[in-house]
Amino acid sequence: MADKRDYYEVLGVSKDASESEIKSAYRKLAKKYHPDMNPGDAEAEAKFKEASEAYAILSDEDKRHQYDQFGHSAFEGGAGGAGGFDFNSFDMGDIFGDIFGDLFGGGRGRSRGSRNGPMRGQNVRASVRITFLEACFGVDKELSLNIKEECETCHGTGAKPGTSPVTCTKCNGNGQVVYEQQSFFGTVRNVQSCPDCRGTGKIIKEKCSDCNGTGYIGSRKTISVSVPAGIDNGQSIRIRGKGEPGINGGERGDLLVEVTVARHPKFQRQGNDIFSTVGITFPQAALGGDIRIPTIDGDVLQKIKSGTPTDSRIKLKGKGVPSLRNANIRGDHYVTLVVEVPTKLTHAQIELLKEFDKSVYPQNQEKNDKKEEKEEGSSKKNFFKKDKKKK
Repeated sequence: MADKRDYYEVLGVSKDASESEIKSAYRKLAKKYHPDMNPGDAEAEAKFKEASEAYAILSDEDKRHQYDQFGHSAFEGGAGGAGGFDFNSFDMGDIFGDIFGDLFGGGRGRSRGSRNGPMRGQNVRASVRITFLEACFGVDKELSLNIKEECETCHGTGAKPGTSPVTCTKCNGNGQVVYEQQSFFGTVRNVQSCPDCRGTGKIIKEKCSDCNGTGYIGSRKTISVSVPAGIDNGQSIRIRGKGEPGINGGERGDLLVEVTVARHPKFQRQGNDIFSTVGITFPQAALGGDIRIPTIDGDVLQKIKSGTPTDSRIKLKGKGVPSLRNANIRGDHYVTLVVEVPTKLTHAQIELLKEFDKSVYPQNQEKNDKKEEKEEGSSKKNFFKKDKKKK
């Protein structure tokens, strides 16, 4: 037994893994290495057998307890041993009917026993479009949807008044049928939903004329959706009990409303923080003072210091988007200041800027004077050359 790998290692789970974690790990490995998915691959077949053996032990509470105590030696005299694992000692219908229904054809039989008990209805999906500010502060919207309601004529049975559904003879009312298929390790029992009654266990001989045997009638209804403050684009709102009706007295499913948030022309959102850009004039940047900044709460006055360079960032604390869990907690608003340069100037404005440039940046004027002297000297030199040629 020394060459056998630890079952927990085979499935890639810890020794305190839950039943669902073990099942999920096995599902992934079995689908990856199943012989039907890897025809002729001996290595994949060996890994599939190894994973199936590990699952058969660890999914059984008693056998898992024995394995935890004694390791592989707990099964040396029976199923284990060097010759391989005895799959016939376990209910393979439970393993493969639950996990591999799709690999052996048809749907999956996930539940044991009868399927004609109460079953929860399917969820219904819808979408709603809101503005950026509506996402920030919340809003109530109304959706018009086609909702299934129980047929008042047959009271949800789907059968004509005065008649009743009868027990399905194919599955004997269980809602499931068992198929046997030969595999490389023996006979595999595959449990599937009954194709005749579709898993209900009942057959409707005479259908209700109002609902055509479905038991439900669609009607257009308006549903109010309360969109919470702080919701982000792509998130969904769950409205309990507004989905498809349940079967055989089961509860209704839920309505899942996906929210689409329209873009804002000024604001961009990252998490609960907001980012925007505000233009300021050169005098404002040079002199400082109060500037007006748009926020989701309206315009606010913010003081900036003199000599503020372009691309400076201001943080407006608590002016961001409210938290979805607690509307009293808000993100921040980050504002990038950009100095705007005028593109159209009058002659008088140009002269004023030149005077301003002389007074503030005298070194620029010295460079301009030298440049003008050089250009003037070059012009005179060219003039005398032309005059000499004429003579």
